[in-house]
Amino acid sequence: MKLLLLCFFVGVMLYSGYISMGRNRTIGEFFLGGRAMGPWLSAFAYGTTYFSAVIFIGYAGKVGWGFGMAALWIVLGNTLLGSTLAWLVLARRTRVMTERLGAMTMPEFLEARYQSSAMKVYGALVIFLFLVPYSASVFMGLSYLFNQIFGIPYLYAALLMCLLTALYLIMGGYRAVALTDVIQGTVMLAGVGVLLYYVLNAPQVGGLFQGMQRLARIDPALVSPAGPGGHWLSLAALVVLTSLGPWGMPQMVQKFYAIRDEGAIRPAMVVSSLFALVITFGAYFTGALTHLFFDKLPVDPASGKPTPDMLMPVLIHNTLPELGATLILLLVLSASMSTLSSLVLVSSSAISIDLVQALWPRWVKEHGVLIMRLLCCTFIGLSLVIALAKPAIILSLMAISWGTVAGAFLAPYLYGLFWRGTTPAGAWAGTLTGLGSSILLSLYYRLDPAVIPLVGSLAMAIPMLVVPVVSLFTRPLPAGVVEKAFGKGAVPGMRTLQKHKEVETA
Repeated sequence: MKLLLLCFFVGVMLYSGYISMGRNRTIGEFFLGGRAMGPWLSAFAYGTTYFSAVIFIGYAGKVGWGFGMAALWIVLGNTLLGSTLAWLVLARRTRVMTERLGAMTMPEFLEARYQSSAMKVYGALVIFLFLVPYSASVFMGLSYLFNQIFGIPYLYAALLMCLLTALYLIMGGYRAVALTDVIQGTVMLAGVGVLLYYVLNAPQVGGLFQGMQRLARIDPALVSPAGPGGHWLSLAALVVLTSLGPWGMPQMVQKFYAIRDEGAIRPAMVVSSLFALVITFGAYFTGALTHLFFDKLPVDPASGKPTPDMLMPVLIHNTLPELGATLILLLVLSASMSTLSSLVLVSSSAISIDLVQALWPRWVKEHGVLIMRLLCCTFIGLSLVIALAKPAIILSLMAISWGTVAGAFLAPYLYGLFWRGTTPAGAWAGTLTGLGSSILLSLYYRLDPAVIPLVGSLAMAIPMLVVPVVSLFTRPLPAGVVEKAFGKGAVPGMRTLQKHKEVETA
């Protein structure tokens, strides 16, 4: 049964890629689906990209084991800050300004907003280099789960995931991703419901209230708002990293570029917020209950070392029936495939649209989609190499990527959207400060998993102070450049902008 369900799911994904293949004649269609995504597609695309295998295999077990029920603060942050406020604050302004500037990617936006072709090349390199470890962490999480549920060796599971991602994505592009995200999101919601049902009814838990009492008997701090050990600063850093980080992540911002019109934003915000609430609660609440199932960390059969990355795979394997475990596998696969697709699209576009176009524009004009497809395969191959090497636990790998990329882009992007006085020097100072602080502090603390989330949070916070300070003392952009980005007075709605375009065309 589980093989049949898995084959059906894979078949749906490949079919969506196949039927979308003929509609990707330009880079804009391949990368953004022609900027025609409605609210449901946009909301599920945002949610399924936000939450991947890492949340269920890495974060849920690691954070739940370390912080207990205090991990639910992350649920609140991801829902309100990472989803609701992100759509409320960023979506409309991003869609309108990128349309004005003719930008399809984060590096293109930075180039047009700050009149710096060097920033475009720099942004492309940052995206490609630092999203590879993030993608590798997703492959690692999937491979661990396949190993536990199907008994497939880690190596073969990783190879299978890479092949599936490559076939699915290079055929259909963003349109195929958007078409299947609603199905994948539905599978994720159903999977969370099944996971909570079986875990709460397991003999080790015995229901919600009984489970909380048993958890308190192990350690009262596991059910306290502050968590055990007084590590509230580490928990706060995780909330900031996982909630504010998406504001500066190119694969998340891409969803705002592609939305159809202004009327689609509010329903998309509501749907994505509810989706975030259900998914994060299911993951972190289950992770907080792992102390009822384990006396000590389980051992990774490949390395022979105890690791929190095995908590959730072993719990699912031991607690859920075969059909339920298969549904959880599809849940994680759904989340991961959408995340991987967005990561690969954004990273390949960073080279094809932003880097190759800057150096050899004729190539992109004549063979843009082919170049993107080839770079998709390259990116997946590099991610596979890192996933097979297993350089660090999943939580650290993802946190380093999030902190570095978000630290490099958040402040220049956010100030560029809302403050006319942001200067090129201020943007450069902010992005270099975020990138440098993340890398240097991570190396200084020797990639310590306990410190990495705090490093990522600092990498996002420091540039928010640096950009305005430097901008106040450096040469501003010409008025015409600022006027092109912001327009006269308030930024017009997308419908008004579309009418202006129709009049100009006529």
